Amino acid sequence: MDSQKKSERLDAFRKASRQYSDTSILMHEAIARKVGLSGADHKYLGLILQHTELTAGDIAKLTGLTTGAVTGLIDRLEKKNLLERRFTQEDRRKVIIVPNVENSMKLLQPIFAELQRRTAELTTTFSETELQAIERYFTGATILMKEMTNELNR
Repeated sequence: MDSQKKSERLDAFRKASRQYSDTSILMHEAIARKVGLSGADHKYLGLILQHTELTAGDIAKLTGLTTGAVTGLIDRLEKKNLLERRFTQEDRRKVIIVPNVENSMKLLQPIFAELQRRTAELTTTFSETELQAIERYFTGATILMKEMTNELNR
């Protein structure tokens, strides 16, 4: 591929990547509104649901939020029965945050089931080699974004 075509291909790739990122944000905002959450709370809930339990400090590290913002997040999600605070037996001052997976899935599963169905339909149009390339891109891009996030949060 000559340098002009390569440059055009790279520009088209960057444009598609930007459009994907922007559309993802807009879709997740729409999902959040549909279920009565803010877009940020919806995404943070998704991060919290990947754990069986966390402390508020763990959530702060995971999200980059201040401890005060984490307290507000926990309050909002607890009010909606999407997580709960539990005190440890060893130290009643220590609070553990436990996601309510059942309630969260009742809230989100109907929407995500349809998204997963449509995504599966799309992925069947790609060859194994193409899927491996797409996975390699997303894996690498995720690593880059985590590195950038860490650098920006310093």
